[in-house]
Amino acid sequence: MTITRFQRTAAAAAALAFPASLAFFAPQAQAQAPAEPFGPACASVPKEGAGSLEGMAKDPVATAASNNPELSTLVSAIEKADLVDTLNNAENITVFAPTNDAFEKIPQADLNALLNDKDELTKVLTYHVVGEKLTTQQLEDGSYKTLEGSDLTVKGSGTDFTVNDSSKIVCGNVPTANATVNLVDTVLMPTS
Repeated sequence: MTITRFQRTAAAAAALAFPASLAFFAPQAQAQAPAEPFGPACASVPKEGAGSLEGMAKDPVATAASNNPELSTLVSAIEKADLVDTLNNAENITVFAPTNDAFEKIPQADLNALLNDKDELTKVLTYHVVGEKLTTQQLEDGSYKTLEGSDLTVKGSGTDFTVNDSSKIVCGNVPTANATVNLVDTVLMPTS
């Protein structure tokens, strides 16, 4: 009789402990790992070396961008605006980085004028930077203050996101040492 009571008590204790252990592990099971980089342009990122996804994750954002051949025009613009140290020393930022193709959409005369006007160039480039690391979930529907001072909006879901209703994220959620980078196919222009 005592064995049966003991077995029932042990079984009851086990029955109570099992859900409790599940509850303990549930937050870990539900916590989502950071999303992997996504989008069609991610395929053109080098597979190894400093410009690869793994290599970029080790460097601060401006340095990481300088190792990515798809961002050479952006890197030149950052250098002209003297923003390399500003971006490399910032912490927990999100950069919407226009690809070379994005800059090619701007008529050459307008692009040259922009690249030679440091104040305007700084304004445009800092409009591409949000002062917090945005997760893929936050990109689904949000408006965010940029370092330039104006807001930009992001809409979409899954791996399909649009910034300011005009620019597509073509390779998103790329980690660097101090930022998350989303490559975009159109240069974003501040509203103010």
